[in-house]
Amino acid sequence: MSSDNSAGYPLVLHAEADPSRLGGTAICGFSTVGSVGVITTSHLISALDLDVMGTVLHPHFPAIALIHDSVPKHPVRVYQGEGLGVFTSEIQFPNEKDVYFGETVLEWFTKGGFDRLIVVDGVISNELGIKEEGELWGVSSTQEGRDQLDKAGIRRIQQGIVSGIAGYLIAEGERRGLEVSALLAECNPMYPDARAALIAVEGVSELLDREIPIQDLLNDARNIEERVREAFNRAQQTSLPAPNNDDDDDEVQMIF
Repeated sequence: MSSDNSAGYPLVLHAEADPSRLGGTAICGFSTVGSVGVITTSHLISALDLDVMGTVLHPHFPAIALIHDSVPKHPVRVYQGEGLGVFTSEIQFPNEKDVYFGETVLEWFTKGGFDRLIVVDGVISNELGIKEEGELWGVSSTQEGRDQLDKAGIRRIQQGIVSGIAGYLIAEGERRGLEVSALLAECNPMYPDARAALIAVEGVSELLDREIPIQDLLNDARNIEERVREAFNRAQQTSLPAPNNDDDDDEVQMIF
């Protein structure tokens, strides 16, 4: 990219938005693996009663409205509270849009006068099952951000790759001298992992040094897990019987 002003998507402020309330910590989450980012940001918006600030629009976005409590909303929005801003996207976009979304977040972050940006995302667990506890990993673009991760007790990634919007944002943060930290919660990619989002919210709470109510999110996690268990049990009951072990001259060996 030729400059720090590469175009992202337009952000349109709502009529009742109060730009004077901008600043503090910015948090963003998207509909990526396990929906960890969007579940986390949605919970923050609800639990902290944040006010809608604006909407991200583009002619190439799908023409849809998401209905929340009988109120229609565009899927990509920004919110603001005292010392806290949230950027959320409730639908999934193709990977080739990641840089454009990253630039949109950075423009919102810099023009909004925020001090630091926290990106919440999921990372696929090595054990794909329902777990009561999971790992939370962190990486930051600045030494100050890394010190904050250590203080919050969040394990830092020492070597590896962070892909997608989160990867772009932390790399650009390092290049531009911006404090951008990513929280990556171990999750199951097969369903919306509210348990992983709960772990991410607890990490955000530690970084903000601010209590965030989690009971509603814990209830959601339990409900989702119960539905997953029921679906698994139904699948087990309707599955075909396993083949017998008798030798078959016509057996074809499968190579994986």
